[in-house]
Amino acid sequence: MRDWIRPGRGITLGIALVVTGLQQAAAADAQFVGVTQKDTVHVVEPSPWQVRLRGLGVITDDKGNVNGIPGSSLSYSDTVIPEFDVTYYFTDNLAAELILGTTYANIYGEGTIGGLAKIGKTWVLPPTLTLQYHFTHFGAFKPYVGAGVNYTVFYNQETGSADALDVKNTFGGAVQVGFDYTLDQHWGINFDVKKLFLEPKFDAVVGGTNVTGKAKLNPWLIGTGVTYRF
Repeated sequence: MRDWIRPGRGITLGIALVVTGLQQAAAADAQFVGVTQKDTVHVVEPSPWQVRLRGLGVITDDKGNVNGIPGSSLSYSDTVIPEFDVTYYFTDNLAAELILGTTYANIYGEGTIGGLAKIGKTWVLPPTLTLQYHFTHFGAFKPYVGAGVNYTVFYNQETGSADALDVKNTFGGAVQVGFDYTLDQHWGINFDVKKLFLEPKFDAVVGGTNVTGKAKLNPWLIGTGVTYRF
């Protein structure tokens, strides 16, 4: 019994017990880490940036008037154009969208000024910014609604029966409804309908007479295309 309590042997036994305990603890830690790494799933958060390329039909209201001429009215040509937009997601539900595209409108006299036929032509640049709410509880189908403002620039204006034509740049409101259908993490398809409230004033010279009026374009923008989420 005296041999077991000798100082040298007691120290040796203590060291052996400590080493054995450390080895067992290290093995347990390694096993825990292995289980944790195996059970962890790496989730990649989507980028807040998204772009779309659409084909867009621009369908105008055929309304308007020349001041001081009772029964006067106007009509405009409809067009199909390419359109590009950029969307930024503040949250999964809230986003802002900027659409960029340009088109033209032929302007025709109607009603009591129908004899003027094609009055002129103007190119139209209506950048539109909307704030959107996206619904996220329908799986791959992601509908949204939005409202905002546009500032429309009229440029490269040409005359027809008018001697001069100047359609004024103007602000207008916008509302929209649409959906994205996601195909994978990045790609999807989109359908979108917007209504722009666009009624610019204009000055013209017809037969040497200065006239003014309002062109009530108020177009529908109906588009479909592809979506890419970065």
